[in-house]
Amino acid sequence: MISKPDKNKLRQKRHTRVRGKISGTAETPRLNVFRSNTNIYAQVIDDVAGVTLASANSLKLTGTKSEQAVQVGKAVAEAAKAKGVEAVVFDRGGYLYHGRVQALAEAAREAGLKF
Repeated sequence: MISKPDKNKLRQKRHTRVRGKISGTAETPRLNVFRSNTNIYAQVIDDVAGVTLASANSLKLTGTKSEQAVQVGKAVAEAAKAKGVEAVVFDRGGYLYHGRVQALAEAAREAGLKF
């Protein structure tokens, strides 16, 4: 019997391929997004130093998943700006730029992050 491909393994493969092309520096760190079935997480990462500069998640938020993504986008942008980060490189984590990932990105842009 032929098994179906694991969606998460395919996503991880896409993410690895994208990560070969982008990297966060101290001047422009990487805004990474992880999306689970119930929550969404975002981190601003300096890959050169190997340090997470700011992070936010939807663990204690209420509302629809898209509304939570917007709140996480605003929160991670505010935390990054508090650390002095103005511009980032967006890493969608192998997910399509659609739905919750897009909502998070647009909210972070509106809150002042440039990417």
